[in-house]
Formats: sequence, structure tokens, C-alpha cells
Amino acid sequence: METFGARLHRAVAERGPLCVGIDPHPGLLARWGLSDDAEGLDRFARTVVDALGDRVAVVKPQSAFFERFGARGVAILESTIRQLRDRGALVLLDVKRGDIGSTVRAYAEAYLDPSRPLYVDAVTASPYLGVGSLAPMFELAAEHGGGVFVLALTSNPEGPAVQHARAADGRSVAQTVIDEISQLNADAQPLGSFGLVVGATIGDTGHDLSRVGGPLLAPGLGAQGATAADLRTVFGASLPAVLPSYSREVLGAGPDVAALRAAADRALADCRAVVPPMN
Repeated sequence: METFGARLHRAVAERGPLCVGIDPHPGLLARWGLSDDAEGLDRFARTVVDALGDRVAVVKPQSAFFERFGARGVAILESTIRQLRDRGALVLLDVKRGDIGSTVRAYAEAYLDPSRPLYVDAVTASPYLGVGSLAPMFELAAEHGGGVFVLALTSNPEGPAVQHARAADGRSVAQTVIDEISQLNADAQPLGSFGLVVGATIGDTGHDLSRVGGPLLAPGLGAQGATAADLRTVFGASLPAVLPSYSREVLGAGPDVAALRAAADRALADCRAVVPPMN
């Protein structure tokens, strides 16, 4: 069985270092001339899949924007995931789940068990009930060749109050998350399957990412304020592991398929100029 890390390494080598989010929030649906309902959601998602599914390495649907339309929205998310995988894109579902015991195991089964309708290549997760609470998610990911991206240093202004707080040993909370994920990736080749989410807008925080051994998802590029050049400041020597992520900067070019592809191509060119090939 091929690991998620190996699949991601190959996808980035073939398609380039770019992740594009599918974030159909009400303002963007309106900008596309679509209704803020399940029908508008479906048209939006299908257009993004048609434009980018066969050219972008990773596509990241934001689950909340599908869930707000109830059962029909979740059905559209299931369909979107299948369509993306059929076109060769890796699917990273942005759910930021976090819980304990049987509940986190149930979340893991929902997204990382190949027999489930919402099965994806990887998910985002929150470690703030303790990184160890996510162990069932890590275990199921390893069993089925999936991946987990754990929040570490986020770009929202509320994040540092928790992430920069100091643990008993003097490390920041974020550094303890970084170090625990690094241990999960020990000896993984060519790339570990357990990654971190590190915002592209945060600047140099002094945290050590050099031993992570897995991918570093960098949201916040484009409309959220960061440029590809900012990745040098945030990640330094860890740049080869970075997976830059754009959403509104690319999606705002829609609904024209050619314009969406051109926007993604521009974003990818910017990223290629900064992010060297994965080791």
C-alpha cells in the first residue's frame, strides 16, 4: 500500500506545489452569479472540478460550506470528492476535527476508511485536546495510507494566545505539536504522511520545523494577504516540504473555466519560483 506521503510527493513532482481550496461561501457564490443554495453549491463545485481537477496536485474542499446545506450539501461533497479523485487530484478535506476516544475514531472512519462515502486522501485536525487524543486518527491513516494535517501555527489573530503559550518544559504549545508530529514521521521516505498547518501570513515565529519530515500546508496566500515570497520568511530551510494553498485568489477568477485555470497557473508559477522540489 502506498502511503499518503509518497502519493503527495509524486503529485507535487508531476503537477507542482499547489493546493487549491473549494470554499463556496455566500459572497463567492453571489460573485459567480449563483444562488446561495444547494443548486448553486453544486454548480460551483462542478465548475471548480472541471477547471482544476486534472491539473492541481491537491484540492481542499472546506467541509463547512457544504454541510450548511444539510444532507444535500453533504451529498454534493461526496460527489465532488469522487469527481476530484477520478481526475487524479489528491483530496484534502478541511474539517479540523478533534475529539477523544471513540468519537475521534468515528471521525477517522468517516474520512479515512476507504469503504466510507466521504473517504479522502487526508484531513485537517485540531490537536488542542492534546496531540495524543488524535491517535485513533493517526492509526487509521497509517492503516489505509491516509494523511493528517494538524494545526500548529495558524494565521488567525486569536491563535497565538494558545499556540505561543509555554508548556512546563519551556517549549511553546505549537512547538510541542510540531515535535510530536515529527516523531510520527520518523524514518518515513520519501515524505511522511503526517503534516502541519502553518499559516503563510505569520512571519518568522522562531519555531523549529526542520525535523518534521512531513508536508507543511501553508494557507493564507493570495486574498488573505500572503505572497509566495513570504514563504521564505515563514519556513526558511523547510521550504521544500511546503504545500502552498490558495482559495479566493484562484476561485475569484470564476466562473469561467479558462480564467480559473489561468489563475491557478499564475499561482503555481509564483510558488515554483520560491518552493524548491520536495527532497
